[in-house]
Amino acid sequence: MHKAIVVFEVEGGSDKFIDGHRKDTMPIVKAIQDAGWHAEVVFYRPEWAEHLFEYVSENFDGYISRVNPGNIPGGEDGYFDLLSRLSEVGLVGMSTPEEMMAYGAKDALVKLKDTDLVPTDTAAYYEVDEFHETFPTSLSYGERVLKQNRGSTGTGIWRVQLADKDLAASVEPGTALPLDTRLKCTEAVDNHTETRKLGEFMDFCDQYIIGNNGMLVDMRFMPRIVEGEIRILLVGPHPVFVVHKKPAEGGDNFSATLFSGAKYTYDSPEKWQDLVDMFAAARPVIAENLGGDNIPLIWTADFMLDTDEDGNDTYVLGEINCSCVGFTSELDMGIQELVAKEAIGRVEAKHAEA
Repeated sequence: MHKAIVVFEVEGGSDKFIDGHRKDTMPIVKAIQDAGWHAEVVFYRPEWAEHLFEYVSENFDGYISRVNPGNIPGGEDGYFDLLSRLSEVGLVGMSTPEEMMAYGAKDALVKLKDTDLVPTDTAAYYEVDEFHETFPTSLSYGERVLKQNRGSTGTGIWRVQLADKDLAASVEPGTALPLDTRLKCTEAVDNHTETRKLGEFMDFCDQYIIGNNGMLVDMRFMPRIVEGEIRILLVGPHPVFVVHKKPAEGGDNFSATLFSGAKYTYDSPEKWQDLVDMFAAARPVIAENLGGDNIPLIWTADFMLDTDEDGNDTYVLGEINCSCVGFTSELDMGIQELVAKEAIGRVEAKHAEA
């Protein structure tokens, strides 16, 4: 065993600091080094793939991916291929492409719609024709949220409602709305609202479906999102903190991103014990539906409040993220030390089994 872990990054992108790294990358590297292991950063480029494979496979026991899929030069296929090859020759992947695709893809919600975590009327569109055929009827049941598979920080996530409130109140559920129906469409990235006709808006959304891993998730709008989104950040199986993200007040605002003006409150997991316990109990169900219990190294689960038939609070899963979860605002919480401990522990456990 080399007692060495490599951290992958890519050059450029809006997530980089003045040193060329993500703000949370070097703290992870230092924490691994402080634990007595070697750690360093390498940058991925498609033309370097073979050299990277040789260097990393010969000198390291595991890798940590700190790459936003949207920033990968040449697309994610080549990068994922490199990570998969490294896992095949024995390196511990954190997180592997399989984990990122299973947990991080938006259609994870669709795979969980038969559980208590997600509304049963959640759907995914993988083909443009399917989207155009189904969404006009889906919208007749009430406000919807469309989520693209790509993107981050609310880009391509739209709250969609009928502009005519009288029509919204009178439309028969299950009716296909006409293509000239006027919609109010609010994008989560900055809460801006556009008025569009249904047919025009669907044509616009085709871009999210076309291309590799393209698709749209169609989910019921949860009105209590205005009370805030509740995010659990985990390192491996361990909840580290819960952040309550409350959207900016006013209008049709629903986005819980800092960029859109949302306010964040950080709490210990104990302050949200019911939610943390519920999520822990649901993890086997999540693993079963998503294809395995290989827990990501750093991941988050976002929930929205709902109300059950008895008037009690319940929680609806809105998203799981694990491709490149950032924690730059929480470095003073010591998360980097927890990441280093978990990563080293996974490598040591693998070698103990060998």
